[in-house]
Amino acid sequence: MYPDFSYILHALIGTQPDNWTSIIKTFGLLLVTAILSSAFILYLELKRKEEEGLIGKVGMTVTKGEPASIVELIVNGVIGFILGAKFLYIFQHFSEFQLDAASVLLSMKGNIIGGIIGAIASAGLKYWEKKREELPEPVTKRIQVHPYERIGDITVVAAISGVIGAKLFAVIEDLDALFADPLGQLLSGSGMAIYGGLIGGFLVTYFYIKKMGLNPIHVLDAAAPALIMGSLVGRLGCQLAGDGCWGVANTAATPSWWFLPDWLWSFNYPHNVLNDGVRIEGCEWLYCSQLAEPVYPTPLYEILMFAIIFGILWFLRKRISVPGVLFFIYLIFNGLERFIIEGIRVNIKYDFLGLQLTQAQIIALGLSLIGLIGSIILWQRGKD
Repeated sequence: MYPDFSYILHALIGTQPDNWTSIIKTFGLLLVTAILSSAFILYLELKRKEEEGLIGKVGMTVTKGEPASIVELIVNGVIGFILGAKFLYIFQHFSEFQLDAASVLLSMKGNIIGGIIGAIASAGLKYWEKKREELPEPVTKRIQVHPYERIGDITVVAAISGVIGAKLFAVIEDLDALFADPLGQLLSGSGMAIYGGLIGGFLVTYFYIKKMGLNPIHVLDAAAPALIMGSLVGRLGCQLAGDGCWGVANTAATPSWWFLPDWLWSFNYPHNVLNDGVRIEGCEWLYCSQLAEPVYPTPLYEILMFAIIFGILWFLRKRISVPGVLFFIYLIFNGLERFIIEGIRVNIKYDFLGLQLTQAQIIALGLSLIGLIGSIILWQRGKD
């Protein structure tokens, strides 16, 4: 496995692991890539829908020539304080940051002197930037922009709300740990629930898009293949880093009918980022553990299923004329995929209607049901 970029470089060019490049964590790198991949697919689909006349431009009110407001200076000052405090702390404690970047970035650790310098610099830059553009009489006007030109805003809103939702769902699933250490659990860099991210990101982004003046139903259709692509790249990060999203133990011998590589049947995740399992003999790196028993490599199975679902949605996107149906089909496939894979994943199970199901399976059933009902209703309306 490749817990950070130094292990990737070791595999590619043979450099020693755990060097300064280890500050780039594999999962974080793939998470950013997943967000950008989703944004690119959404960009293509929004542009196509506008060209087909399904969605139009959105209006924005802009004012030029205003001096910097108190709110702008405060916001920039706060951002500068956080960045300055973190940057100087990291400079002073680089070995700690190198070992676990997320725990430093998401903690309350920082250098107050660096924070003050960062706050003054950031607020000052904003003041002088606005000062250069200041006019005797500010001009306010209404402009029209293409929906795909707002991809940056939509992506940031979806990413932030998605990460918050993923974190909240993860900590709720382990309430004992949350009550024992609330701040530590909420600020921990580990522990994300994919459905929490999808639900949180969906709810906030839906209302944001509606406020922009776009028809949410067409944007949801455009988002369906984008979401699957993001999930695919994100699961690639889980697999490469070995972040614990693997399956249950699989000690059964590779069956005679299995035509794929053995590591697709069972895998022990050497050098996983959790350092979980037993120590690898002769290893002297920071990440020297592998699982005591091989497990089902479920991230690889999900990558394959996501690729198939993406292909189906991409094929159907121009062939389904009823708005909203494509998004509901996405919900059906997403729910089915998750329900199946959870059967061999390590997760807490709950009693639900006489069945032992995980949190994700319960949500998956609900999503598939919503997708099925929504598809039928919209399809019938489209035929009338």
